[in-house]
Amino acid sequence: MNPPSARPGRPVRARVVSAAAAVVLTALGATALVSCDGGGDDTGGGPTFSERPTAPDTAGFSGELPSGVASSAQEAIESAQASAASAAASASAREAERKASIGTEIERNRQEAENALKDVEGRGNALGEVAMTGKPRADTGGVLTVVLNVTNKTNEEASYAMQVDFLDPSGKVVETQFVGVEDLEPGEREQPLVISRQPPEPVLTPRLTKAQRY
Repeated sequence: MNPPSARPGRPVRARVVSAAAAVVLTALGATALVSCDGGGDDTGGGPTFSERPTAPDTAGFSGELPSGVASSAQEAIESAQASAASAAASASAREAERKASIGTEIERNRQEAENALKDVEGRGNALGEVAMTGKPRADTGGVLTVVLNVTNKTNEEASYAMQVDFLDPSGKVVETQFVGVEDLEPGEREQPLVISRQPPEPVLTPRLTKAQRY
């Protein structure tokens, strides 16, 4: 049989080269498939990878944050410090106000009790409704502290004013304290504290001098 005649404009050599290129590409493709196919073989036929990644090139690292990031971080730190200082100052101010308020209330109570006892003759009408006990000095840092147990034994609401004197070993009054309890309901009890301002020595003896219900 005679070979087909070549088409016009396409030499036979070009067809031959194209066929050869196709064969080469096919072979390469097969090789790639064989290389990628692990085949489930545990004998090392699969692809190999490096167990240790290449370390980055740190030659160009400066070790410092970019200026914009560093500035933002510094601003955040300063803002946090300012907030903490403001919170501490606010807490300190509130504590000072609380102590001032307590001090004002104690003074008001003391003054009212003293005024209520000013014209009372004798020891008052409520000694039977007030009992006095002491707190152990070990619990008060050595400060002499008295607890007054005030109980309204009447059938009506009542307020109470008490006078406590502190006597030295010779029996001399060296300190006087006034304390009051207001608006006790019938049967209700309160336990105000009376704290001596005198030093631990000499040892003083507290005395409930007056107790008036009004």
